[in-house]
Amino acid sequence: MVSTASLFNQLLKQFPRSDFAELVRKYGAERNAKGFSCWTQFVSMLFCQLAQTDSLREICNGLKCCLGKLVHLGVQRAPVRSTLSYANQHRPAALFEDLFWATLGRFRQQQLLGSRPTRFRFKNKLLSLDSTTISLCLSLFPWAGFKRIKGGVKAHVLLDHDDFMPRFILITPAKAADVRIARSIPIPSQSIVVADRAYMDFPRFAQWTLQGIYFVCRSPSYPVFKVLSHRDVPAQGNLITDETVQFTGRYSGQYRVPLRRITVHLDGEDQPLILLTNHMGFAASTIARIYKDRWQIEVFFKTLKQNLKIKTFVGTTENALRIQIWTALLAMLLLKWLHHLSMARWSLSNLASMLRLSLFSYRDLRTWLNHPFETPPRIPIPKQLLFQWLAFGQPIPHSAP
Repeated sequence: MVSTASLFNQLLKQFPRSDFAELVRKYGAERNAKGFSCWTQFVSMLFCQLAQTDSLREICNGLKCCLGKLVHLGVQRAPVRSTLSYANQHRPAALFEDLFWATLGRFRQQQLLGSRPTRFRFKNKLLSLDSTTISLCLSLFPWAGFKRIKGGVKAHVLLDHDDFMPRFILITPAKAADVRIARSIPIPSQSIVVADRAYMDFPRFAQWTLQGIYFVCRSPSYPVFKVLSHRDVPAQGNLITDETVQFTGRYSGQYRVPLRRITVHLDGEDQPLILLTNHMGFAASTIARIYKDRWQIEVFFKTLKQNLKIKTFVGTTENALRIQIWTALLAMLLLKWLHHLSMARWSLSNLASMLRLSLFSYRDLRTWLNHPFETPPRIPIPKQLLFQWLAFGQPIPHSAP
């Protein structure tokens, strides 16, 4: 018999059943449940993400096709569409949110996502702050009104550059302003926060400065300021100016401390890039590289939307949408972990595609990651012993002791 379980089963082992049961008891998620457990719901929604199914029908039929392999996943039988739909509509999405943060914390504690990349020499924690909008059909999602004929929700993310996974996520209606949400995001002291000009908020910058938090933010060209001093910039390179400025217009009363204003020329662009920061110690080239590293949060959003089911949804209620987003983040965490373990040097998108095709293959997970195209182990075929016929009167041979 095969000595290993399916790849899907080995992935589910990263979510201990005892911890999951504790979360179920915490939220009372199985109150008045009639046979359909939260674990079966979780396995179904994670299958939706990893197998990239498009509807409840595909989820249920896909699990029915693997009926003999579901017992090893802790599932007795495949769910019914109406039952799964009702569970996504009524069971709290906070269960899956807490499961994501608990699993991510354990992965970080055990360094399962790898060590911090050596892009910079400083020891400060580098964080990127941004949001992405998920467009929705207003007729199907009337609670998510955004524009006249368009709906949507927005995911506000604080990305940790140590492992390029979120440190904070908040899902709001698409109308929520980024600046207002940023005021409620907890940020540890001595961190460096990188943000686009949508987060240009001088009162918040003043509060961060008092808390010992550094920021690097893209600035529009309109604020009025006076130059206090100039710093030398290299003759060769993209740096144009490095100035210490004091704002004199309407922002003078909102931020009274001098700031650094760094101007960078972008290749192929007519307008230069203007950066504001309260860090006076780093070189201007380091500040420019820090802002350039903000592109990692755009890569995170792109990877999430292209490889997981976060643009089309299998439920139309707000709770069902939140459950699907949090299970997508859980699947993203698994893909990041597999990508770190793999020695095959394939991209994360290829990894997601190959995992979708091999989800119920019976192979060792680490062996499959390093050699995905090898033949799965064959099931040993029992051998039938031959019956020896003896002639009449022939002595019976004795086997050696």
